[in-house]
Amino acid sequence: MSEYPLPALSSYKALTATQIESFRKQGHVLIPEVLATNEVSVYRDVISNAARKFNTEQRALSERDTYGKAFLQIMNLWEVDEDVRTFTLAKRFGKIAADLLGVDNVRIYHDQALYKEPGGGFTPWHQDQYYWPLDTNKTVTMWMPLIDITEEMGMLTFASGSQHHGFVENLSISDESESKFERFIKEKNFPISRSAAMKAGDATWHYGWTLHSAPGNTSPDVTREVMTIIFIADGAHITTPQNKHQEADCQRWLCGLEAGSAAASRLNPLVL
Repeated sequence: MSEYPLPALSSYKALTATQIESFRKQGHVLIPEVLATNEVSVYRDVISNAARKFNTEQRALSERDTYGKAFLQIMNLWEVDEDVRTFTLAKRFGKIAADLLGVDNVRIYHDQALYKEPGGGFTPWHQDQYYWPLDTNKTVTMWMPLIDITEEMGMLTFASGSQHHGFVENLSISDESESKFERFIKEKNFPISRSAAMKAGDATWHYGWTLHSAPGNTSPDVTREVMTIIFIADGAHITTPQNKHQEADCQRWLCGLEAGSAAASRLNPLVL
């Protein structure tokens, strides 16, 4: 644990009606300054230290497939690190998630550090909720850079409005998902949205069904450091897994609870 008291992140950040409306219409929204400079500085150290400790990917970029080249992915750090737990379970984040979804409370699905190394590859178009055996569309992912980033470092990119179509196709993150979803996006004429830059502590928020991707990191020497948290509305239930990824998620993030059960295992605590 940290030698010094960590920022509690218990104060709320009020959202504007425009931000909430934009999220629900477009399927994503950028909310600036979710964390203050001093807060993100402290938690960057906390998360990066934990990510380094629990990272298991040792292969060179050249030895990995498209998914592996996209980022280093270290999941559910809150479960194994008390300081990351303070971050992931922060009421400030939970309240934003609840306000965007229009619900009273949310639960954690899981967190994950996504570190895109210098020269790291693109992240193919995909839908997060393809992986989740849940009966609700009220799901949202917070995507927060821990350093200032630009487009060239792998900025998250959205197909605006795509969440209204729900499930599109049975595709995991892959070269196939990139080509097929790119074709779908063009057919539906979804506008593509990507910020030119984000400050450390800013955050984008997107629905589980919002199609999104990211370019590679062309920086010669800077890793794109991002922390994400997936929130689900309290009251969601587990559905029968429809693919091997949902089966794995049910076992890992929902502790193997049966279909029909509330998505409220010991790994899915209420935030508010």
